[in-house]
Amino acid sequence: MGRSGSPNERTVAFERLGEAMLLAAACAGDERAFEELISPHRQELHRHCYRMLGSAHDADEALQDTLMRAWRGLPGFGGRSSLRTWLYRIATNASLRVVERRPRRVLPVDDGPPADPGAARWQLVEAGWVEPYPSDRAGVEAGVLGPAARYEQSESVELAFVAAFQHLPPNQRAVLLLRDVLGFSAKEAAEVLGTTLASVNSALQRARRTVRRRLPERSQRASLRALGDVRVRELVAAYVEAWERGDVAAILALLTDDATFSMPPYAVWFGGRDAIAAFLPRGPLRERWRLVPVRANGQLAFGCYRWNDDSRLHIAHSLDVLTVAGDRIEHITAFLDAESLARFGLPPELPPARDSRSAR
Repeated sequence: MGRSGSPNERTVAFERLGEAMLLAAACAGDERAFEELISPHRQELHRHCYRMLGSAHDADEALQDTLMRAWRGLPGFGGRSSLRTWLYRIATNASLRVVERRPRRVLPVDDGPPADPGAARWQLVEAGWVEPYPSDRAGVEAGVLGPAARYEQSESVELAFVAAFQHLPPNQRAVLLLRDVLGFSAKEAAEVLGTTLASVNSALQRARRTVRRRLPERSQRASLRALGDVRVRELVAAYVEAWERGDVAAILALLTDDATFSMPPYAVWFGGRDAIAAFLPRGPLRERWRLVPVRANGQLAFGCYRWNDDSRLHIAHSLDVLTVAGDRIEHITAFLDAESLARFGLPPELPPARDSRSAR
């Protein structure tokens, strides 16, 4: 007798059977079964927490809280609804609890006017800034998106997107992410948030209006695709070479006329080529640098290492994330957090460059 159903339907059926068996074992106290049950959802839950919070560190905390509460609440869950919907309910509420006790995270360019390079006040703000996110953790959540999704998964972790989300009230933020990023239906979103369909729809309309005003016309995913692989590689090489030579003119040639340069956790930022040209020689280009290309938030990025005379090594210092417009760089966001480089698989130090003239 032949098997009924298409190959895809049989695969889904086997997956559901496997999930049910793991669920039963986990409910009985099998921690390995719980880990196997949760494993396919762990990364997407972390991305969701990052979008909610704008911070990889806060996302770690929210995910840990989510997994702990899921383990404790598993016997009460019992498979009566979608495991994914149940997990997102826990993760969203965990994120909302973090939001309650942390300041809203933004980017410096959204927090105040540009500074005068000759009279900048270097106000250090330890918390409150959007943080970078490794692109290998920002991939597409294959096979789990519903028809309501409006944004590409890789686009929704770009700095502009994540920063725009942070300008929403927490409830609107959650609704927008569930509906437009993850593709949950209005009914599923209401179930996750424990509210009504009317509340979800109302919050979604308000959230879309706010975010639409703050998003760029073109995402970085679209900009880099339009630029093409060859030009992207040339831009990356030119950026590295210009900084390592300490060449102000070469750096400026890569920028748009209205480019910005910001340095979280400092609130100060500079706008326009003239201001950046005045800042570079009196700021970062007083040091010698090596740069390592990476990807952050689906964007071009570079681990930046400052030369240390005592150790005779380049020491991890910051992460530059670039926003490209056309074939030029529109924004340089230099995250001055050496510890964050480890998230991108970068070492804490680098040996001297072969060319001893290397400088940033």
